[in-house]
Amino acid sequence: MEVNTPRPKESISLASVANGLDNMGAEVLESLEEGQTPDSNLSPAEDRKSCDKAGQEPFSGWKSLQPALRVRRFCREHRQLFRWICTGLLCTAYAAFLLIACLLNFQRALALFVLTCVVLAFLAHSLLKRLLGPKLLRCVRPLRHSRLNLWFKRGLALTAILGLVLWLALDTAQRPEQLVSFAGICVFISILFACSKHHCAVSWRAVSWGLGLQFVLGLLVIRTEPGFIAFQWLGNQIQIFLSYTEAGSSFVFGETLVKDVFAFQVLPIIVFFSCVMSILYHVGLMQWLILKIAWLMQVTMGTTATETLSVAGNIFVSQTEAPLLIRPYLEDMTLSEIHVVMTGGYATIAGSLLGAYISFGIDAASLIAASVMAAPCALALSKLVYPEVQESRFRSEDGVKLSSGDAQNLLEAASSGAAVSVKVVANIAANLIAFLAVLAFINSAFSWLGNMVDIQGLSFQLLCSYLLRPVAFLMGVSWEDCPVVAELLGIKLFLNEFVAYQELSQYKERRLAGVEEWVGGKKQWISVRAEILTTYALCGFANLSSIGIMLGGLTSMAPKRKSDFSQIVLRALFTGACVSLVNACIAGILYVPWGAEVNCTSLLNTTLSSSSFEVYQCCQEAFQSTSPEFSPEALDNCCRFYNHTICA
Repeated sequence: MEVNTPRPKESISLASVANGLDNMGAEVLESLEEGQTPDSNLSPAEDRKSCDKAGQEPFSGWKSLQPALRVRRFCREHRQLFRWICTGLLCTAYAAFLLIACLLNFQRALALFVLTCVVLAFLAHSLLKRLLGPKLLRCVRPLRHSRLNLWFKRGLALTAILGLVLWLALDTAQRPEQLVSFAGICVFISILFACSKHHCAVSWRAVSWGLGLQFVLGLLVIRTEPGFIAFQWLGNQIQIFLSYTEAGSSFVFGETLVKDVFAFQVLPIIVFFSCVMSILYHVGLMQWLILKIAWLMQVTMGTTATETLSVAGNIFVSQTEAPLLIRPYLEDMTLSEIHVVMTGGYATIAGSLLGAYISFGIDAASLIAASVMAAPCALALSKLVYPEVQESRFRSEDGVKLSSGDAQNLLEAASSGAAVSVKVVANIAANLIAFLAVLAFINSAFSWLGNMVDIQGLSFQLLCSYLLRPVAFLMGVSWEDCPVVAELLGIKLFLNEFVAYQELSQYKERRLAGVEEWVGGKKQWISVRAEILTTYALCGFANLSSIGIMLGGLTSMAPKRKSDFSQIVLRALFTGACVSLVNACIAGILYVPWGAEVNCTSLLNTTLSSSSFEVYQCCQEAFQSTSPEFSPEALDNCCRFYNHTICA
């Protein structure tokens, strides 16, 4: 009789079970991929013994898995071939789609065709650089230190100066106000040079190339018809793209709140834009674009890799996010490079806020152009104010890498982008509440003090309109618009640009609605030229409240350099503010009104249901005209909207 004695239970740790199972599974899969069964390493005697002991035949399922493993091994060995096949099929399908779209309606498919050509041009450049780049470098290297290279640089500089003088002489003959903007550039650069840390060490190559790139970009966007149309189209597409925010915000908050309440109308756009930027950053598109822009500026201006990457990143991200691109290198950067990083942050705005400002009604093309033009100008003026006197470790871009973020997939990237924007939205809302409340208190205090000495209407805006009026005039703004523009500049500098853009949008709304220019001695709107120049001048984070944001962000990345950051932050703030002003001066030199002139006779002779800026201009012309071209019906139309002595 067999006695069953209870066997003691063995204690098994979770770690050993997990490790054991993982190791066993890995060993089984490796043996199967090598064409072996799990028991093929045993001797025949041991194999039979184990089978007899188990009381069953060897498990035959391993052999049934071998075809699948062979397929897996085949796919792994020919992975590159399959990738090329899939890419070829996708490209063929896209080419067929583009061809059909162009054949059906080329004008409708023009934007897609142009974007495709741009992508193909960059791909061709990358291929040629990979194939012919080393050969071209070997051919060009002997010319770098030759006399021919020196004379070529001198000739290029002389040609640029003569071309600028000739162009100014011819182009400003009909518009003398452009010369005021040119004088403003000279004044601002002279002031910055007087404040330079090391006058003798200024790299005039960086300064001249930076201002030259800024001028060429402005010329392309503002003056040339293809560039103007392209940026207008881009701005319109961004506005359409941002309108999709209403689908999410209306579902969460309701249509009534989204249409009527500012916070629910504008702030959700920041969440949406931040989510999209995070996705683009995850897929690598933002890094690719930043690297291309940084390469152009580094090659022409001779700046280092880290500072150029940071400034290029500021075109798309904020003053605290752009330094994250070069976070591992902040500890070893020179003071001049850190000054560039700070100046770039103060001279530009974040991509998410760009969407908010566009939603205000600010001209989208001018905002995009201002953000792009500010990058080379920030590098140039920063090197003018704080030249490089130390040896940088980042002259070459070799070893400087851009990460793709911490997200593992697109969904995580979208979610993290939206989550990060919540802090930004809360920060903006809190700042608006605080700053507008402080502004109301300051205006009340100034009004109280002014009433004591019989000065009516004394306010912060009034003081700014007097103190900063020369600055607005040097930008190229007409003298009658200078008080309003100076007021907006003061709000931007002492409060923030968000409040200033909101005020500018209200002036623009009144102009488009055809409100009379002066009501009760107060100017209700400014000219289109003044609006454009103000848009450029306000495009930047250079305000007093940004000092703490900049210091807090950089100190968290490089705590050991806190004293260096504090030493140069005010200088960088002043330089960043001047970058925006020089940007406005460039726009003032290049700006010309676009669009066909309105036929006032035909406009006023039609039945008008509401006023507009065109109606106001035509009515002013009709009121001042003595010719009989304006009929009594046209004057009656004008008298319905505006008061004039002729209406009596």
